[in-house]
Amino acid sequence: MSFSHYDLHHVTGGSVVEVILKGSAANVRLMDTSNFNSYKAGRNHQYIGGLAKKSPVRLPVPRSGTWHVVVDMQGLVGTTRSSIRVIPAAALQPLPEINEAPLRSIPTLVRDVREEGPPVSAESADTRTFDVFISHASEDKDEVVRPLATALRAAGLDVWYDEFELRIGDSLRRKIDKGISRSRFGVVVLSQAFFGRGWPEYELDGLVTRTVSGDQNLLPVWHKVSKREVIQYSPSLADRLARNTATHTVEEIAVEIIDVIKTPSAA
Repeated sequence: MSFSHYDLHHVTGGSVVEVILKGSAANVRLMDTSNFNSYKAGRNHQYIGGLAKKSPVRLPVPRSGTWHVVVDMQGLVGTTRSSIRVIPAAALQPLPEINEAPLRSIPTLVRDVREEGPPVSAESADTRTFDVFISHASEDKDEVVRPLATALRAAGLDVWYDEFELRIGDSLRRKIDKGISRSRFGVVVLSQAFFGRGWPEYELDGLVTRTVSGDQNLLPVWHKVSKREVIQYSPSLADRLARNTATHTVEEIAVEIIDVIKTPSAA
Protein backbone atom coordinates (compact mmCIF):
# COMPACT_ATOMS: atom_id res chain seq x y z
CA MET A 1 0.00 0.00 0.00
CA SER A 2 1.34 3.44 -0.97
CA PHE A 3 1.27 6.20 1.61
CA SER A 4 3.03 9.40 2.62
CA HIS A 5 4.69 9.20 6.02
CA TYR A 6 5.76 12.08 8.26
CA ASP A 7 7.87 11.24 11.32
CA LEU A 8 7.15 14.10 13.72
CA HIS A 9 9.59 12.81 16.34
CA HIS A 10 8.81 14.16 19.82
CA VAL A 11 5.71 16.36 20.01
CA THR A 12 4.39 18.00 23.16
CA GLY A 13 0.87 17.06 24.22
CA GLY A 14 -1.70 19.76 23.47
CA SER A 15 -0.02 20.72 20.20
CA VAL A 16 -1.94 20.50 16.93
CA VAL A 17 -0.75 18.84 13.73
CA GLU A 18 -1.98 20.68 10.65
CA VAL A 19 -2.08 18.73 7.37
CA ILE A 20 -2.65 20.59 4.10
CA LEU A 21 -4.02 18.55 1.19
CA LYS A 22 -4.02 19.49 -2.49
CA GLY A 23 -6.08 17.24 -4.74
CA SER A 24 -8.55 14.51 -3.86
CA ALA A 25 -9.91 13.55 -0.47
CA ALA A 26 -7.51 11.36 1.51
CA ASN A 27 -7.18 9.37 4.70
CA VAL A 28 -5.16 11.26 7.31
CA ARG A 29 -4.02 9.39 10.42
CA LEU A 30 -2.10 10.59 13.47
CA MET A 31 -0.52 7.64 15.34
CA ASP A 32 2.04 6.86 17.98
CA THR A 33 4.94 4.58 17.05
CA SER A 34 3.29 1.35 18.16
CA ASN A 35 0.16 1.96 16.11
CA PHE A 36 2.18 3.17 13.13
CA ASN A 37 4.11 -0.11 13.12
CA SER A 38 0.81 -2.01 13.24
CA TYR A 39 -0.49 0.12 10.35
CA LYS A 40 2.57 -0.71 8.21
CA ALA A 41 2.13 -4.41 8.97
CA GLY A 42 -1.55 -4.32 8.01
CA ARG A 43 -2.72 -5.04 11.56
CA ASN A 44 -5.47 -3.38 13.58
CA HIS A 45 -4.40 0.01 14.85
CA GLN A 46 -5.77 3.11 16.54
CA TYR A 47 -5.40 6.61 15.21
CA ILE A 48 -6.69 10.16 15.38
CA GLY A 49 -8.20 11.50 12.17
CA GLY A 50 -9.80 9.63 9.27
CA LEU A 51 -11.25 10.58 5.89
CA ALA A 52 -10.44 14.21 5.12
CA LYS A 53 -12.56 15.97 2.48
CA LYS A 54 -11.45 19.49 3.34
CA SER A 55 -8.10 21.13 3.94
CA PRO A 56 -6.44 21.95 6.25
CA VAL A 57 -6.92 19.02 8.61
CA ARG A 58 -6.07 19.75 12.24
CA LEU A 59 -5.37 16.88 14.60
CA PRO A 60 -4.83 17.38 18.37
CA VAL A 61 -1.85 15.60 19.94
CA PRO A 62 -3.25 13.93 23.08
CA ARG A 63 0.01 13.45 24.98
CA SER A 64 3.73 14.11 24.68
CA GLY A 65 5.72 11.49 22.78
CA THR A 66 6.82 10.35 19.32
CA TRP A 67 4.09 10.77 16.70
CA HIS A 68 3.62 9.93 13.02
CA VAL A 69 1.24 11.18 10.35
CA VAL A 70 0.21 9.00 7.42
CA VAL A 71 -1.68 10.19 4.34
CA ASP A 72 -3.03 7.46 2.04
CA MET A 73 -5.68 6.86 -0.62
CA GLN A 74 -6.85 3.48 0.63
CA GLY A 75 -10.37 2.86 -0.71
CA LEU A 76 -10.35 6.18 -2.59
CA VAL A 77 -9.75 7.32 -6.16
CA GLY A 78 -7.63 10.21 -7.36
CA THR A 79 -4.37 11.68 -6.12
CA THR A 80 -3.37 14.19 -3.51
CA ARG A 81 -0.29 16.02 -2.33
CA SER A 82 0.27 16.87 1.30
CA SER A 83 2.34 19.08 3.54
CA ILE A 84 2.42 19.31 7.31
CA ARG A 85 3.30 21.53 10.24
CA VAL A 86 3.10 21.26 14.02
CA ILE A 87 1.49 24.14 15.89
CA PRO A 88 2.93 24.22 19.44
CA ALA A 89 0.49 24.18 22.34
CA ALA A 90 1.76 27.57 23.52
CA ALA A 91 0.75 29.16 20.22
CA LEU A 92 -2.85 27.99 20.41
CA GLN A 93 -5.73 30.01 21.80
CA PRO A 94 -5.89 29.26 25.54
CA LEU A 95 -8.86 27.17 26.56
CA PRO A 96 -10.86 27.76 29.75
CA GLU A 97 -9.37 26.14 32.80
CA ILE A 98 -11.10 23.28 34.59
CA ASN A 99 -13.51 24.56 37.21
CA GLU A 100 -11.51 24.06 40.39
CA ALA A 101 -14.15 25.26 42.84
CA PRO A 102 -14.49 23.01 45.91
CA LEU A 103 -17.07 20.32 45.26
CA ARG A 104 -18.95 21.13 48.44
CA SER A 105 -19.46 24.71 47.20
CA ILE A 106 -21.99 23.41 44.68
CA PRO A 107 -25.20 23.28 46.76
CA THR A 108 -27.08 20.93 44.44
CA LEU A 109 -24.19 18.59 43.67
CA VAL A 110 -25.81 15.68 45.51
CA ARG A 111 -29.49 15.12 46.16
CA ASP A 112 -30.50 12.64 48.81
CA VAL A 113 -32.95 10.30 47.13
CA ARG A 114 -32.84 7.63 49.83
CA GLU A 115 -36.37 8.41 51.07
CA GLU A 116 -38.13 8.09 47.74
CA GLY A 117 -35.77 5.44 46.36
CA PRO A 118 -35.89 3.81 42.94
CA PRO A 119 -38.49 1.15 42.16
CA VAL A 120 -37.45 -2.32 43.27
CA SER A 121 -37.53 -5.10 40.70
CA ALA A 122 -39.75 -8.02 41.63
CA GLU A 123 -37.07 -10.30 40.21
CA SER A 124 -34.58 -9.49 42.95
CA ALA A 125 -34.60 -9.03 46.70
CA ASP A 126 -31.59 -6.73 46.49
CA THR A 127 -32.93 -3.29 47.48
CA ARG A 128 -29.61 -1.61 48.26
CA THR A 129 -28.88 1.97 47.27
CA PHE A 130 -25.40 3.28 46.51
CA ASP A 131 -23.66 6.54 47.17
CA VAL A 132 -21.43 6.27 44.09
CA PHE A 133 -21.47 4.48 40.75
CA ILE A 134 -18.05 4.42 39.06
CA SER A 135 -17.95 4.20 35.26
CA HIS A 136 -14.57 3.50 33.67
CA ALA A 137 -12.55 1.60 31.10
CA SER A 138 -10.84 -1.56 32.33
CA GLU A 139 -7.43 -0.21 31.25
CA ASP A 140 -7.66 2.44 34.01
CA LYS A 141 -8.43 0.04 36.87
CA ASP A 142 -4.93 -0.37 38.28
CA GLU A 143 -3.80 3.24 38.10
CA VAL A 144 -6.97 5.10 39.07
CA VAL A 145 -10.23 3.25 39.50
CA ARG A 146 -9.45 0.47 41.95
CA PRO A 147 -7.58 2.78 44.37
CA LEU A 148 -10.42 5.32 44.11
CA ALA A 149 -13.15 2.73 44.71
CA THR A 150 -11.24 1.21 47.63
CA ALA A 151 -10.71 4.62 49.25
CA LEU A 152 -14.39 5.52 48.93
CA ARG A 153 -15.53 2.21 50.41
CA ALA A 154 -12.98 2.45 53.23
CA ALA A 155 -14.57 5.79 54.17
CA GLY A 156 -17.94 4.08 54.62
CA LEU A 157 -19.55 4.93 51.26
CA ASP A 158 -21.66 2.40 49.39
CA VAL A 159 -19.81 2.05 46.09
CA TRP A 160 -21.03 0.37 42.91
CA TYR A 161 -17.81 -0.79 41.26
CA ASP A 162 -17.80 -3.85 39.00
CA GLU A 163 -15.17 -5.75 40.98
CA PHE A 164 -17.27 -5.27 44.13
CA GLU A 165 -20.64 -6.14 42.58
CA LEU A 166 -20.37 -8.49 39.59
CA ARG A 167 -20.32 -12.26 40.00
CA ILE A 168 -20.07 -15.13 37.53
CA GLY A 169 -23.44 -15.65 35.87
CA ASP A 170 -24.73 -12.13 36.51
CA SER A 171 -26.55 -10.27 33.74
CA LEU A 172 -24.14 -7.43 33.03
CA ARG A 173 -26.77 -5.09 31.62
CA ARG A 174 -29.26 -5.65 34.46
CA LYS A 175 -26.62 -5.22 37.16
CA ILE A 176 -25.31 -2.01 35.56
CA ASP A 177 -28.82 -0.61 35.10
CA LYS A 178 -29.68 -1.37 38.71
CA GLY A 179 -26.46 0.17 39.97
CA ILE A 180 -26.98 3.37 37.98
CA SER A 181 -30.65 3.73 38.95
CA ARG A 182 -29.87 3.29 42.65
CA SER A 183 -26.82 5.54 42.91
CA ARG A 184 -26.89 9.08 44.24
CA PHE A 185 -23.65 10.13 42.55
CA GLY A 186 -21.98 9.15 39.28
CA VAL A 187 -18.22 9.25 38.81
CA VAL A 188 -16.95 8.75 35.27
CA VAL A 189 -13.22 8.34 34.59
CA LEU A 190 -12.63 9.83 31.14
CA SER A 191 -9.52 8.63 29.31
CA GLN A 192 -8.37 7.61 25.85
CA ALA A 193 -9.31 4.04 26.76
CA PHE A 194 -12.85 5.19 27.70
CA PHE A 195 -13.63 7.03 24.46
CA GLY A 196 -15.56 4.91 21.98
CA ARG A 197 -15.86 1.84 24.23
CA GLY A 198 -19.21 0.03 24.36
CA TRP A 199 -19.97 -0.69 28.02
CA PRO A 200 -18.37 2.48 29.44
CA GLU A 201 -20.40 4.61 27.02
CA TYR A 202 -23.54 2.61 27.85
CA GLU A 203 -22.95 3.45 31.52
CA LEU A 204 -22.26 7.09 30.72
CA ASP A 205 -25.52 7.39 28.77
CA GLY A 206 -27.41 6.15 31.82
CA LEU A 207 -25.58 8.47 34.20
CA VAL A 208 -26.17 11.50 31.98
CA THR A 209 -29.87 10.66 31.64
CA ARG A 210 -30.30 10.57 35.41
CA THR A 211 -28.24 13.73 35.82
CA VAL A 212 -30.39 15.65 33.33
CA SER A 213 -33.55 14.46 35.10
CA GLY A 214 -32.14 15.69 38.44
CA ASP A 215 -32.03 12.23 40.03
CA GLN A 216 -28.26 12.04 40.19
CA ASN A 217 -25.15 14.18 39.87
CA LEU A 218 -22.14 13.52 37.69
CA LEU A 219 -18.47 14.14 38.43
CA PRO A 220 -16.05 13.55 35.57
CA VAL A 221 -12.48 12.61 36.43
CA TRP A 222 -10.02 13.26 33.59
CA HIS A 223 -7.14 10.82 33.29
CA LYS A 224 -4.36 11.62 30.81
CA VAL A 225 -6.67 13.59 28.51
CA SER A 226 -6.65 17.26 27.58
CA LYS A 227 -9.45 19.82 27.60
CA ARG A 228 -9.41 19.77 23.81
CA GLU A 229 -9.84 15.98 23.69
CA VAL A 230 -12.78 16.08 26.09
CA ILE A 231 -14.39 18.86 24.03
CA GLN A 232 -13.96 16.70 20.92
CA TYR A 233 -15.59 13.75 22.69
CA SER A 234 -18.38 15.62 24.47
CA PRO A 235 -18.65 19.42 24.75
CA SER A 236 -21.25 19.10 27.51
CA LEU A 237 -18.95 16.94 29.63
CA ALA A 238 -16.03 19.32 29.06
CA ASP A 239 -18.05 22.13 30.65
CA ARG A 240 -18.73 20.21 33.85
CA LEU A 241 -16.96 20.57 37.16
CA ALA A 242 -14.18 17.98 36.98
CA ARG A 243 -11.02 16.70 38.60
CA ASN A 244 -7.88 15.83 36.66
CA THR A 245 -5.33 13.20 37.69
CA ALA A 246 -2.68 15.47 36.20
CA THR A 247 -3.34 18.05 38.94
CA HIS A 248 -4.86 15.93 41.74
CA THR A 249 -3.82 12.60 43.18
CA VAL A 250 -6.36 9.79 43.38
CA GLU A 251 -6.30 10.20 47.16
CA GLU A 252 -7.14 13.91 46.89
CA ILE A 253 -10.00 13.20 44.49
CA ALA A 254 -11.34 10.53 46.83
CA VAL A 255 -11.22 12.91 49.81
CA GLU A 256 -13.26 15.54 47.92
CA ILE A 257 -15.89 13.01 46.84
CA ILE A 258 -16.14 11.64 50.37
CA ASP A 259 -16.45 15.16 51.78
CA VAL A 260 -19.23 16.29 49.47
CA ILE A 261 -21.31 13.11 49.91
CA LYS A 262 -20.97 13.11 53.68
CA THR A 263 -21.66 16.82 54.12
CA PRO A 264 -25.34 17.19 55.17
CA SER A 265 -25.64 20.67 53.63
CA ALA A 266 -24.86 19.19 50.20
CA ALA A 267 -27.90 16.95 50.29
